[in-house]
Amino acid sequence: MSGHSHYATIKREKEANDAARGKTFSKLAKEIAIAVKTGGGGDPDSNFKLRMVMDKAREVNMPKDNVERAIAHATSTAEAIEEVSYEGFGPSGVAVMVVAATDNRNRTAQEIKNIFDRAGGRLGGPGSVSFNFENKGFLLVEKDADPESQMLKLIDLGVEDVNETPDGIEVYVQPDKLSQTKKSLEETGFKVTSAEISMEAKSYQTISDPKEASKVMSFLDLLNDHDDVQQVYSNADIVNV
Repeated sequence: MSGHSHYATIKREKEANDAARGKTFSKLAKEIAIAVKTGGGGDPDSNFKLRMVMDKAREVNMPKDNVERAIAHATSTAEAIEEVSYEGFGPSGVAVMVVAATDNRNRTAQEIKNIFDRAGGRLGGPGSVSFNFENKGFLLVEKDADPESQMLKLIDLGVEDVNETPDGIEVYVQPDKLSQTKKSLEETGFKVTSAEISMEAKSYQTISDPKEASKVMSFLDLLNDHDDVQQVYSNADIVNV
């Protein structure tokens, strides 16, 4: 969709610029703990979630020592850290899903609520916006000189959807096909720079007014910058103006 930017794409560009921040490493350490807790252990060869987190750690150049310490520490801290989700509406009524990793559910819930309230939005109950989102396997493929041919080849390989963005070609598959698709793409010669389970909106809300777009982006960035927040998903579709 030329001229449009979904928040997930904008957020990835921002994360690339902020990759050296210690906050990024801290969030990844929590994500490692969750992966160890829910994925069956600290062996990345048999723990798909942990393997994906390890890939993300490499993408942002997280030092190997930090990764190893996080895995070792996860065994003792994973029980204290839990993954929680919040959903609600932000400026311009955009639907938002927030995934956090916290050792204090009440504190995190109140802080997330405050961010929504200050932006003129509101938290919703379970199911208030989640019906408009679905889990998808997401891969980001590095572009070459002929991205159009790349996308045609990807479609021929059986992926569900592709989308060219400034930072690469987004590829979407069913969640249970993510690992095999990543392997197949790499064997075919594609360079996969990111792979994760994502939540994609079924329908998007277009925002073309510059002031409203700025409010929405500031709100989503505040959520994303919260220490406990791991992922922010929105149906905001920002039109370049």
